[in-house]
Amino acid sequence: MPFPKVAFEEARDILRKPGHVPAKPDDLDAEGERILAEYVAAETGHEFLFITDCPASSRAFYHMRQVARPDLTKGFDLLWRGMEITTGAQREHRYERLVEQATGRGLKLDTLSDYLEFFRFGCPPHGGLGVGLARILMRLLNTASIREVTLLSRTPKRLRP
Repeated sequence: MPFPKVAFEEARDILRKPGHVPAKPDDLDAEGERILAEYVAAETGHEFLFITDCPASSRAFYHMRQVARPDLTKGFDLLWRGMEITTGAQREHRYERLVEQATGRGLKLDTLSDYLEFFRFGCPPHGGLGVGLARILMRLLNTASIREVTLLSRTPKRLRP
């Protein structure tokens, strides 16, 4: 069966039922992801869940915005067994929109010049995603910590092996 999907706003509604309110209004936290996964598993029997229609405020400036709701992106998160393993989106390919979205975030265009130049003379519509290989391994191996599946684990307090 296809992976179930839930729009971000609906996901927030689902989380309110058991009383969970993530600290950030435009993002999900780890506990929220776990609760959503349990809910979807109970409702559909599925281990995977797409969260779609994510708020633009929590996404990269280059995520394409929805036409009818520019406060939302054409982005998604893929949860597996209660953990986000992939984030992706249709990417904005129109130079003027990229510049507008970057400046709207207060980003300095000169620091983005190499990226933006790629789009100046046209680029086809495209998408992209980032896969968390260590997170996938963590779920495959049912480990409690990502450190158990990462050869050289880095944390804010550990930068050396």
